Amino acid sequence: MTPAVPVMNQSTRWRLARLRIDVWWLGAIVIAALVAIPLLTVILLALASNDDIWPHLASTVLPHYIKTTLVLSGSVGFGTFVIGTGTAWLVTLCRFPGRRVFECALLLPMAVPAYIIAYVYTDVLEYAGPVQGLLREAFGWTSSRDYWFPEIRSLGGAVSMMTLVLYPYVYLLARAAFLEQSVCVLEVSRTLGRGPWRSFFTVALPLARPAIVIGTSLVIMETLNDFGTVDFFAVNTFTVGIYDVWLNMNSLSGAAQLASVLLLFVLGLVALERANRRSQRFHHTTSKYRPLPGYRLGAWHAMGAASACLVPILLGFAVPCGVLLKHAIVHFDEASAGEYLAHTFNSLTLSFLAAAVTVVLGLFLAYGSRISGDRLLGGLVRFAAVGYAIPGAVLAVGVLHPLGRFDNFLDSLMRGTFGISTGLLLSGTIIAITVGYVVRFLALSVGTVEASLAKITPSMDDAARTLGIGPGATLRRVHLPIMRASILTAGVLVFVDGMKELPMTLIMRPFNFETLATNVYQLASRELLEQSGLGSLTIVAAGILPVLVISLVIGRSRPGQEGALEVDP
Repeated sequence: MTPAVPVMNQSTRWRLARLRIDVWWLGAIVIAALVAIPLLTVILLALASNDDIWPHLASTVLPHYIKTTLVLSGSVGFGTFVIGTGTAWLVTLCRFPGRRVFECALLLPMAVPAYIIAYVYTDVLEYAGPVQGLLREAFGWTSSRDYWFPEIRSLGGAVSMMTLVLYPYVYLLARAAFLEQSVCVLEVSRTLGRGPWRSFFTVALPLARPAIVIGTSLVIMETLNDFGTVDFFAVNTFTVGIYDVWLNMNSLSGAAQLASVLLLFVLGLVALERANRRSQRFHHTTSKYRPLPGYRLGAWHAMGAASACLVPILLGFAVPCGVLLKHAIVHFDEASAGEYLAHTFNSLTLSFLAAAVTVVLGLFLAYGSRISGDRLLGGLVRFAAVGYAIPGAVLAVGVLHPLGRFDNFLDSLMRGTFGISTGLLLSGTIIAITVGYVVRFLALSVGTVEASLAKITPSMDDAARTLGIGPGATLRRVHLPIMRASILTAGVLVFVDGMKELPMTLIMRPFNFETLATNVYQLASRELLEQSGLGSLTIVAAGILPVLVISLVIGRSRPGQEGALEVDP
């Protein structure tokens, strides 16, 4: 006789379904709470301060910090907007020699951290460097009083360095927006007698405005997070001020107060960017895709377009990498004989741990939001991803303080109970840096996974449910095989950003623990730029492959793009 199979009634099924939903809810709440702790800690430290340092900061350095930070972020944002948007339009809708190469090559400066390019150009353009030396030799000048040369270690120098390596953020999103635009509106513009440039300013640019605003916002956030460039150029921004007040003036509360001001500025920027996206919505009126029209440029215009695309690549990637390669070859024995391998291992370990944990948490949050469809859970996911908008120096304040309090509590408990000391289990180890990395880079994982999940039809989930497969098994057996490439992309992006991260690592690293980024910073601070070439080149090399992959994905984002039509301007 066949044994009877128990049949669950509707009430039992409902309770089990609620249990599954509660698991995702609980996980999302825990992750969001962990992400919120550093931010709330900064605010509480600032409000609960008993020091009298804030009036001193407000009357002395705070106005200068505000002015310098606003000028720096605004100038870099404008520069990246001009270069990124202009080059994206040229390679997308204009036809000239070398366009295919420029499509990919324009993203290469993204692999170069701003502080590394700052070190390179300081070595090249300073008074004792080869450029000024060549000028003095060619024109017979004997001292700096005989000629004028721009000072590289200045606010203008910092703006130039950051613009050269951050414009790909705008270029990336602007190009994707131009590729997705409707051919119909561009053709209507042509029939009305507008040339390519008038069509760009009156049609294409307004349609791409939301994407360009997002790219520019990312640039400003990266500018606010920078520490190596502004510190090396002696430009006093909020990030430098937080580092100085905390570590040099030994005032954690004062650093928290400065961090709170910067935090309010960043959150305001995020709110402004999201408000802009809500008010700017555009939809295609047809489901048919045709190749975008390509404006075939004449000889002189083609030469100008190629030059406009070539200059950012040369200045932002080719020249720095050439200088670094020279230093790496000349000083290879000296650099490799030191602790280069140990620093490389530390960087790889931290970046790999951060990538693995971030991808797992990002997958959990994105999939939990998908299966629940609840707005509150979606809001928790978005809140958990806000860490990317917070500068590393701010997160360092918020992460180290609660971990230190926990270590002290545990040590006191173990001393009183068992008579043993546990020491610094969290705040004095790489666990603290990993936590900071996860909080900061979680947005990259969540965004990538959500975009991949959005392409999977919900009917696949329904089919799995009808076969009796639960949410976990559906994720493992149905979604993960489809999302493998996107998950790998998310992990690679976090890995590369972890390799480049400087301010958070510099503040939170354990004693006698160096990564490639901190070692390069230490060498540059001691004016040993040549010896930092091998480590700098290693950081740049780690970012090249993801840049190439991103360019390939963007280029194939529009169906029918191959064989695009060419029209005369």
